Amino acid sequence: MNKNKIVVPEAKEAMEKFKMEAASEVGVNLKQGYNGDLTSKQAGSVGGQMVKKMIEAYENGLK
Repeated sequence: MNKNKIVVPEAKEAMEKFKMEAASEVGVNLKQGYNGDLTSKQAGSVGGQMVKKMIEAYENGLK
């Protein structure tokens, strides 16, 4: 069972763009589709960058 279901299907494209931007910022060469050739460190750095940016956006929204 896939638990990574996007709640708002219309947001899928925006999430892909966000992921690509985060990968670019940390220097990971991410491509469309399958990225199973990435190391755990590379994949983790992309996810970590995404979380960091989401937290920053939330904190800026509180101001």
